[in-house]
Amino acid sequence: MVELGSLLGTAGQAAEVLSQATGLAIYARSIASDRGSLFFLGKGPDGRQLSVLARAQPEPGFTLTWRAVTLGGERALLGVGRADHANAVVLRERLPFTAPVVVGVRRSAGFGDRLGLATPGHIRALRTVRGVFPVLAQQSMREMERTRRTPAEVLDAVTWGAFQEGWRGGYGADADHLKAEADIDACAAAGYTMYTLDPREHVDALAEGDAFGTLLRKYEALPWERLATTPEAMRAVYVGRSWSLGEGCCITFDEGRLLGAACKYGRALAHLAALARRLQWAMAGRPYEVEISVDETDAPTTPEEHFFIAAELKRLGVAWVSLAPRYGGRFEKGVDYIGDLARFEADFRAHVAVARAMGPYKLSLHSGSDKFSIYPIVARLAGDLVHLKTAGTSYLEALRAVASFAPALFRAILRFALAHYEQDRASYYVSAELARVPEAGSVPDGALDALMDSPDVRQVLHVTFGSVLTADDAQGAPLFRGRLFAALEAGEEAHYAALEAHLARHLAPFSH
Repeated sequence: MVELGSLLGTAGQAAEVLSQATGLAIYARSIASDRGSLFFLGKGPDGRQLSVLARAQPEPGFTLTWRAVTLGGERALLGVGRADHANAVVLRERLPFTAPVVVGVRRSAGFGDRLGLATPGHIRALRTVRGVFPVLAQQSMREMERTRRTPAEVLDAVTWGAFQEGWRGGYGADADHLKAEADIDACAAAGYTMYTLDPREHVDALAEGDAFGTLLRKYEALPWERLATTPEAMRAVYVGRSWSLGEGCCITFDEGRLLGAACKYGRALAHLAALARRLQWAMAGRPYEVEISVDETDAPTTPEEHFFIAAELKRLGVAWVSLAPRYGGRFEKGVDYIGDLARFEADFRAHVAVARAMGPYKLSLHSGSDKFSIYPIVARLAGDLVHLKTAGTSYLEALRAVASFAPALFRAILRFALAHYEQDRASYYVSAELARVPEAGSVPDGALDALMDSPDVRQVLHVTFGSVLTADDAQGAPLFRGRLFAALEAGEEAHYAALEAHLARHLAPFSH
């Protein structure tokens, strides 16, 4: 087969020719030439379809229906099949740019996608900036459970989205907030490259307010065998010692400070070490990287606690590329940072000093969506040592798009979300008040999308995503899921535009 340029012309011309041959609307950016074959993605009545134009014999491994065609005066074989899991697995092997890679210690951003439709919009936002490496597959086990998705489905959606947009810049895949060995095994089997280990259930938040005597008893009762040390040895390492880390940051431990840090995080550290060992076994020599998450606690992580966590993880043989402390202030879902910016800057500066001295590794911003007021601070202080995590904001922008072209559906979802907010908010840091959310019927169609600028509306819709996506009607059929997906597929360009504008605003402060 002749090269694409001489056979079919430009990508746009090629898309037209291939559309005629397949009967599909071809995504021009997806067209990829490799070893004499063309690979491309199209959309038809049955959804997205993978197509391959080969020379004399079918490309092996794919599940496609093949037939002979003549294009540009040349005979070839055309294979067409579903954009499903089986073909995604083969595509990742055949076209490695569609497969995830490790990110390393470079500036990066994670893009959670609760619907599996957002990757093209995320990539378009990435094209507006420089110097930010994407983690395009990112979802927690909690979110997978609430959306009834599997690790493989999350990764496959990104594979097809990256292929659709012709993204060759590479991407990571983050198995987010893993707490159990079974979750590690499932994500390793699916092919993830980044693993965020979350020990929150083993953090002793009460240690913050414990009396000295209580801390002593808790300290002696820590799982010292699993921590591979002794109470006396740990005291010898920390008590009465100081470390000057630069940037005006000096870490000092007396016995009280050590007891507080050890009692708060000791069991969490033992759990993290166990998860890290399981992950090493599950990956069986394949490349991977680890993020440590200690952010989902009520009390902030002090610089001394951060230093203690990093030092103990290193002693236990755990390697990581990013760590998420619990910063001061409020990182509520879907809204800007709530707190004193000067205090945040001073606190963050100290965390950067710890990360540089103990790594270097990146500081991760969890619940990082929409925290526009702190992005310039983080970018200025951390440089490349930052990983921004976004997730629910992409779902909210999907709803913004729906509000613009399917107002009746948006109104129905908002009413449903209002009815389920009090129940669904239990596991999230939010402060929305239902009284501040207008009745959907009182807002004209043309003003519905502007509701998505209201912090209260955003949080109500943010935390109820699982209920919306899994609700059934009286006959047991999905109440919203089918209609929502159909609306977004019909209005995909408006959906991508909303995502591009919103996520580009997130990324701009971090652009080189």
